[in-house]
Amino acid sequence: MSHTQGRGAFSERDFRLFWLGSLLEALAMTMAAVAIGWQVYSITGDPLDLGLIGLVEFLPLLLFALPAGHLADRLPRRALFVSMLVVDGAVAIGLLFVSMSEPTSVTPYFGLAFCTGVASAIGAPAARSMTPTLIPAETLPSAMALSSTGWQSATIAGPALGGILFSISPELVYGASASLSAVAVGCVVLVRERYRDPAVPAPVARRGILEGVRLIRRTPVLLGAISLDLFAVFLGGAVALTPVFAQDVLHVGPIGLGLLRSAPAVGAIVAGAILARRPIARRVGPTLLVVVAGFGASMVAFGLSRQMWLSLLALAGAGAFDMVSVVLRATILPLVTPDALRGRVNAVEMVFISGSNELGAFESGVGAALIGAVPAVVIGGLATVVVAFAWSRLFPSLARVDRLDELRPVEAPT
Repeated sequence: MSHTQGRGAFSERDFRLFWLGSLLEALAMTMAAVAIGWQVYSITGDPLDLGLIGLVEFLPLLLFALPAGHLADRLPRRALFVSMLVVDGAVAIGLLFVSMSEPTSVTPYFGLAFCTGVASAIGAPAARSMTPTLIPAETLPSAMALSSTGWQSATIAGPALGGILFSISPELVYGASASLSAVAVGCVVLVRERYRDPAVPAPVARRGILEGVRLIRRTPVLLGAISLDLFAVFLGGAVALTPVFAQDVLHVGPIGLGLLRSAPAVGAIVAGAILARRPIARRVGPTLLVVVAGFGASMVAFGLSRQMWLSLLALAGAGAFDMVSVVLRATILPLVTPDALRGRVNAVEMVFISGSNELGAFESGVGAALIGAVPAVVIGGLATVVVAFAWSRLFPSLARVDRLDELRPVEAPT
């Protein structure tokens, strides 16, 4: 693929608007998360409440994501995405008024967090299905890299900006979050899905919410790619244990902890920028397996490291490998999925990947409690390497994928 493909994706007006709207929304949500966490902990002093906020946001995903995937294949996806942005903006305004009332209970925060979770569960499958409809197919790899890079940038800039605004006024954070959501709505409203191409007959498109599960199950390339990432995140993720390493292993304090938490995102941004300019053109399947193994190896290096510079390098490497994996999987999925089923397939992937993030953090915590943080991270990294090797045997069709432009939507039985 040519070096101009990174510019090619941004040359499409609709993708630029979609990318900007998604970036602004990610900034809004990550900014607000800082203020919510601080205020909730200030009210109760119980760290469990911080975990419960995340759980309350995650539960609607389990309840509504699959039906929402069906909606994304039946209703205008732009309208569903805009609905999510509107609810998120309304939640930010609600948080503004809650903060101004100087609450003594965390109940309003839990209620608004649940609203955010519902909006995300309903709108995210539609949003995740839109990118292939905004650009020519040949620019999809760079578009996915740009989208992932934008998200990673927001995860760094959003909390930092939220912290600065919070130091001035908590209400300023929520006001800025609501304003960013409003601008995001304006961007997405102007988007046109010019490349939408229904690829399955209407009776198939109208099938039930589990059609995405069925398609993944009978498509080895899809099943292999999604399950590979699921197991890698579940086994190899160790971000939840960085406080333990910062305090007990590396002895670097809270500033060092901040650096450790940021290192994977820095590596991911660098890899995403490279992929946007130089998309992977050949040996896509083998590359996916290699980078997952590289992610596991990086986590082993982090677990064994006793030097801060090496730990940062290992985490940055893990972030870079993970970014390549995410971009390849995110590109393979729409290329082999008929447009009329993309919402449902994206919903299934979203449930599994989001669940693996939550369960992976839990698994890391249990492992650290049973055998110690260092052995837990090292064993998890080694297990990820083993999974990558095993997947090359279990899913040979995935390992044989060469060029992305050779992939075509699978045929759904009528």
